[in-house]
Amino acid sequence: MKLPRSIRGYCPHCNKHVDLEVERVKNRPRSELRRGQRRFRRVTAGYGGFPRPKPEGREKPTKRVHLRYRCKACKKAHQRVGIRAKKFELVEVHA
Repeated sequence: MKLPRSIRGYCPHCNKHVDLEVERVKNRPRSELRRGQRRFRRVTAGYGGFPRPKPEGREKPTKRVHLRYRCKACKKAHQRVGIRAKKFELVEVHA
């Protein structure tokens, strides 16, 4: 799927339609202080085998792509619900 780097869309901060820059959201390392991660570390610590079974089956054929839209007027960014795509590419559009 190809998407232009710049689109015209709604900015919730300006409350109007403006030019938006599109950027792909990168995964950041998960925080070790989150409740679920602390529980996971506690359960998996110590002697013995790994306490959870390995996930069986295949991977999903598509991954969810999350996009961040940055307003060119106020420079604030917002995200929308991620879209599923097998291949994803941001392209420059020359008019």
